[in-house]
Amino acid sequence: MATEIERQCETIEACYEFTLSYAARGLASDEGSDAGRQLREHLTRAAAAMRGLEQSCAEAMEQEGLAPAEQYEAFFAVLKRDAESAIAVVELVLAQPTIGSQLIDNLNASIHLRALLADLFLATEILDVRRTKAAAMDGAR
Repeated sequence: MATEIERQCETIEACYEFTLSYAARGLASDEGSDAGRQLREHLTRAAAAMRGLEQSCAEAMEQEGLAPAEQYEAFFAVLKRDAESAIAVVELVLAQPTIGSQLIDNLNASIHLRALLADLFLATEILDVRRTKAAAMDGAR
C-alpha cells in the first residue's frame, strides 16, 4: 500500500518525466495544444504534491520508527526549504501566459527542482531499504 509520501513522489516524478518530453518537442507555446493542457495539469498537481512533503515524510519516517530523530529532523528542514523553492519556480512557470519548450527546459535544469527530486529519491530509498530489511527479518522468524 502506497503511503502519502510515495504518492506525492510519484506525482512529482511523473511531472518531471512529462516536462522532459515536453521540452524535447521544441514547442514555442502551450496554447491550444493537448500537450500544453497536460503540461499545466502536471505542473499544478506537482506543486500541490510538493506542499506538505515535509509532514508526509516525517509521518512515514515515524511509522517506520527511524532513529536518531535529530538527523531526520534536520533532513526534514532541508526538504521543506527545497520544496518551497521548487514550488516557487513551478508556480512562476505556471503564471506565464505561454509556456514553451525552452522555458520548460530551463525549469528542468533548475537546481531547486533537482534538489527536491534528490531529496525525494533519498527519502524513498531509505524507506524502501528499511522495509526490505524489516520484511527479511520477519521472514526469518
